[in-house]
Amino acid sequence: MFNRREFLHSGTATVLGGLGAINIPSLFPEAELNKAENALAGSNRMKLSFKPFTLELKHAFGVSVNTRTTTPIVHTVIEYGKYKGYGEASMPPYLGESQETVMKFLAKVDLSKYDNPFQLETILAEVDALEAGNTAAKAAVDIALHDLVGKLIGQPLYNMWGFDKSKTTYTSFTIGIDTPEVVRQKVKEVVDDFGVLKIKLGRDNDKEMIETVRSLTDKPLTADANQGWKDKQYALDMAHYMKEKGFLYIEQPMHKDMVDEHAWLTERSPLPILGDESMKRLSDLIKYRGAYSGIVLKLMKTTGLREAHKMIAVARAFGMKVMIGCMTETSCAITAAAHLTPMVDWADLDGAMLSKNDNFKGMTVNKGKIILPDRPGIGVVPV
Repeated sequence: MFNRREFLHSGTATVLGGLGAINIPSLFPEAELNKAENALAGSNRMKLSFKPFTLELKHAFGVSVNTRTTTPIVHTVIEYGKYKGYGEASMPPYLGESQETVMKFLAKVDLSKYDNPFQLETILAEVDALEAGNTAAKAAVDIALHDLVGKLIGQPLYNMWGFDKSKTTYTSFTIGIDTPEVVRQKVKEVVDDFGVLKIKLGRDNDKEMIETVRSLTDKPLTADANQGWKDKQYALDMAHYMKEKGFLYIEQPMHKDMVDEHAWLTERSPLPILGDESMKRLSDLIKYRGAYSGIVLKLMKTTGLREAHKMIAVARAFGMKVMIGCMTETSCAITAAAHLTPMVDWADLDGAMLSKNDNFKGMTVNKGKIILPDRPGIGVVPV
C-alpha cells in the first residue's frame, strides 16, 4: 500500500503520466493535501453509473450528409466516497455509436477494482482495451475520471496541467447548411456575440452559403465540408475563393480515405487543411502525417482528455496546427474540452450553445472568448 501523504506530496505528477508534470507542493496548500488524503483513506471504491439523455437543438443542424434536430447523449457519474465526477458521451450519426452501444460498453467497465483513482494511465488504458472503437463511450469514462481527480485534489483541471486559464482561445459559432433565409436568421442571432463564424459546406450550395453569410458580416470565417467535396481540383478552387472571402482554414474537405488527394491539396492550398473525420486518435495522427496542415481534436473521437492531450504534443512536434472542436454536446463535455484551449490555435466549442435543454452549467463565453470555471475538476454543475 502506498504512503498517501508521500504520494500526494510527490507522486501525483508521475502517476498522471501523459497529463504533464505538476508541482504539488507549490500548487496545493496543506489544507488541500489533507482533503485529498482524507478522500483516499478507508475502503472507498469507485462506482460508475450512467443514463441516456436527448439533447434538443435550437435549429435544425445541417451538414453535408444529413440534417438533425436532436443528439443522443449518455451521461456518466463516477462516485468515490462523497465525491462525484461527471462525464458524457455524445453520438452524432457518423461515429457509429448509439445510446444502446454506449450503455452496453459502459456495463462492462468495472471501476470498483481500482483503489487509487489517480492512476489515470492504468485505468483508462484498461478501459480502452475492453473493446475496439466505442470512442464516445470511453470519453464518458475519461471525462468523469478527470473531473473526479480534480475534485479530490480540490483544483481545476487547467491547474493540474499547469495551463494559464487567461490564454484560452476564442470559439467560433457554427452555421449549419440551410436555406438563405434561415442562414440569415441564424447569423443575425449570434453575429454580435462571436468574433468568428463557422460555416458548414459540402452540398451543392457552397457559394450560396458563403455569400449569404458574407452579406451580413465581414468577420473571419472558417469552413467544414464534412468530407462533402469529391474532387481535389474543386477543393483547391474553393480554397482560393475562400481565401479571398476571409476564411481561416478548411476542415476535412474530402472523404477521409482520399489521403493522396488531401496531401496534394495541402501542398497547394492557400488555407490550412485540417483533418477531422480522418484524425480520430493518436495512431491516425502518425499515420496521416503530411496529408494535412493540422488536426481537429474532439473528445468523442480521441476517447477523451487523456489522449487529446497527447495528440496536441505530437501535433506540435510535427509542426501542425491544432483546433479543438466538439459534437453537439452539453456543457459537461464542452467544458472538459475547453480546459485544453490554452494549448491550441483555434476552438469550435459551441455545441452546448446550439441546444435548448443543456443540463449542465460550465464554461461561459464573452464575445467569443472562452471563460473557464474556477471550480475543481472540469468545473461543471448539473442543473
